[in-house]
Amino acid sequence: MLIRDFREIGNRLYKARKIKGLTQAEVAEKAKLSDRTYADIERGTVNMRVETALRICEALSITPNDLFCEKKSEVPTKEEIQDLLERCSEEERKTVFQVMEIILHK
Repeated sequence: MLIRDFREIGNRLYKARKIKGLTQAEVAEKAKLSDRTYADIERGTVNMRVETALRICEALSITPNDLFCEKKSEVPTKEEIQDLLERCSEEERKTVFQVMEIILHK
């Protein structure tokens, strides 16, 4: 099922951008958009052309399906988890690992 709610699409862009550790300006530059245009798209206050959506997806390393299709589950992908872990300090990764061990009872 396709998502037609601009705010939901904007929320997905926001989440993808945060996972990548990028600013709105950085995504806008990569997607060849003005900062204002990207900010408006991410807020869900404007629609975008297909070409624009594809450039944003490329800038964020996501697929159009990630942006426009309903997901059965909001479980993060291995890539999303890896992206987050790569931005952690060594101490933070150690803590994450310890929490995972507790959750998994190992």
